[in-house]
Amino acid sequence: MELKPRQLKETKELNLNAIYQDIEPELEAVENCLESLTSSSHPFLAEINSFLFRKKGKRLRPALVILSSRLFGYQGQDHILMASLVECIHTASLIHDDIVDNSRFRRGQSTLHARWGTNLSVLLGDHLYIQAINLLLQSNHDAIIRLLSRAVSQMIEGEINEFLMSNNFDLSEEQYLEIIRKKTASLFEASCAIGGLLAGAGEEQLYLINKFGSYLGLAFQIIDDLLDYLGDENILGKPTFSDLNEGRITLPLIHSLNCNGHPYREKIIELARIRPLGEKEKEEILALLAQSSSFDYSFEKARELVAKCHEVLAKLPFSGYRQSLEGLADYILYRNR
Repeated sequence: MELKPRQLKETKELNLNAIYQDIEPELEAVENCLESLTSSSHPFLAEINSFLFRKKGKRLRPALVILSSRLFGYQGQDHILMASLVECIHTASLIHDDIVDNSRFRRGQSTLHARWGTNLSVLLGDHLYIQAINLLLQSNHDAIIRLLSRAVSQMIEGEINEFLMSNNFDLSEEQYLEIIRKKTASLFEASCAIGGLLAGAGEEQLYLINKFGSYLGLAFQIIDDLLDYLGDENILGKPTFSDLNEGRITLPLIHSLNCNGHPYREKIIELARIRPLGEKEKEEILALLAQSSSFDYSFEKARELVAKCHEVLAKLPFSGYRQSLEGLADYILYRNR
């Protein structure tokens, strides 16, 4: 598939509702659980939590917990709480991420810090983290406690490394992949592993579902980084070129800067240093990255990772839940938001 500037939205698109069809009641139970977990007698906290969770995201991580647990035959109800805690942790990470990046919009609405300021947002992100961890510690799943603690630590380390590498135009593809493995893929992997642990999956099965989650998380972030260049702002719910405006160097730019014989490396760097980027500079950057086939290259990397997802799943028990995981992998590759 050849991707051209502003044409990513024209690629094959899958219906997330159809993929979630078999677990709709469980995802609804997650929504109810989130409402209960984030309720507060403090009026301001209640208002903030309502603001945070009133507009649903894709709920990918809760879906992974549910689908992975059902894939291995889990019949209990603890997966609803675990899926909700994973979403709380993810939401807390987004609050802090938006502060670090000074992002003003997410999912088509103002970010927390744009609406209530940085100081309160830091405290509210911390509060959500602690709330989730406190509830987790009350569970009887020691292995899951260790797993999620490790995942949160890796997420924070990935964010720190990304911040330290801001505006580093010598960032290598390997360094980029290590950053996104920690900041994004670690929670995808943990979500899948939680399902396997709840179901008592064997060592080989746990290894495979962990690999699936890791590959999926990497593919998700690469597509996210592509959409920042090629997406439709009205669909994304945030401005394009947000990453570059905030100093994040992602795979399309890395590839173009390191493309053998690319005659415009210095020009790309000169344009990429401009803050804020104007429409003219954006169009020039898009043209130069397209010229070096960097969008095609990045999409192909994501496609390879999704192919690995399918290879891993083929070794696991066949069921409707496995088919949903396969559909989720394809959705991530072809999504437009």
